Amino acid sequence: MSLAHPAGGQPLKLQSLILEAMQAADIEQVMAIENSVYPHPWTRGNFVDSLASGYEAWVAREPTFRLAGYFLAMPVVDEMHLLNISVRADLQGHGLGRMLLDRVAELARRQDMGSILLEVRPSNHRALSVYERYGFVRIGLRKAYYPAGGNGREDAIVMRLCL
Repeated sequence: MSLAHPAGGQPLKLQSLILEAMQAADIEQVMAIENSVYPHPWTRGNFVDSLASGYEAWVAREPTFRLAGYFLAMPVVDEMHLLNISVRADLQGHGLGRMLLDRVAELARRQDMGSILLEVRPSNHRALSVYERYGFVRIGLRKAYYPAGGNGREDAIVMRLCL
């Protein structure tokens, strides 16, 4: 599958993306994506702490070394908790999120995890659609889980994918 390249150059092919462990040096580009795709982004400290904790943290990089997306996941007993998954806005809707989810599932299976758990905002319709198409099912609701505009809070839909 090819992605229309934002610079108007050759289309970007998913198979040309490089998946590798996130490094501290990636945090600048990660923060640029995070701040551009979320109204309430993670902080730099969240990413630094996740790396220091040894969580599964991976990036998808274009051949030019520009980041296309990333995810962070935390193994907990017998399930993988997907903490954050993001695709650069200009590359959304072309299968990169699914490719990242494939890697999360692969890592979880390698660690003998029985499932993947995540939370998602009800207002994040695109993410909900991706997760449901991937096979995640809604299993619960966390009331007032996320910060929202005007000092409000937004619920989180809890979803699980059995492996």
